[in-house]
Amino acid sequence: MTRFLTVALCLLTCAAASAQRAGGPPPAAREAAAIDLTGYWVSVITEDWKYRMVTPRKGVFDALPLNPEGRKVGNAWDPARDEAAGEQCRTYGAAAIMRMPTRLNITWQDANTLRIQTDAGTQTRIFHFAGQGLPAVALAKAGEPSWQGLSVARWEYGPAGRTGGSLRVVTTNLRAGYVRRNGAPYSERATVTEHYDVNTLPNGVKWMTITTKVDDPTYFTRTYITTSDFKQLPDAAGWNPTPCAT
Repeated sequence: MTRFLTVALCLLTCAAASAQRAGGPPPAAREAAAIDLTGYWVSVITEDWKYRMVTPRKGVFDALPLNPEGRKVGNAWDPARDEAAGEQCRTYGAAAIMRMPTRLNITWQDANTLRIQTDAGTQTRIFHFAGQGLPAVALAKAGEPSWQGLSVARWEYGPAGRTGGSLRVVTTNLRAGYVRRNGAPYSERATVTEHYDVNTLPNGVKWMTITTKVDDPTYFTRTYITTSDFKQLPDAAGWNPTPCAT
């Protein structure tokens, strides 16, 4: 709890200091958006297909920076046990959900809070923008660790102002889960840092790339880095929320 509060409060302090130098409070996050993430998106899986579209066999941890303890926990994976314990959402936490074959519905919950819903696992992620409507008391009341944790976001602008910017999100206060569906673990001490970038093709179609970094001092030997691509859809056709499944 102390660690994630420190990270979040640091982001808040930096944002507040920036606003003070500018001579007033910062604009709402929706107004100040560097990129538009809203709408429906579908994952486009062109890498690690065999790990993301199907559940690998137990012990297949290729490309994962698991330490000996992480491998030990992963090799003890038992999907029936997870199901019986009501923990079938272990692969749908913030450290792994964007790697799942899924559709996203991204909307503004309010002017300073971005909401991402997934149809895979019927998960909801809430991004609170640092320094914009997020007082420290809200962080102190973050509550028990959860699959999606506490996410603090900020816009990162390009050299020409908002043009070419991105979204940075840091998530902590997580329940322990899996970074791969075959039980490869991350612990409650994990920190997830994401960067969201949007590019528009000449035909007008938007693509979103999410770069995810997972740091876990309990089970990883180094940072685990992945990129996940999404294509924007014209409407909600195909949106099909389904519960978590092991």
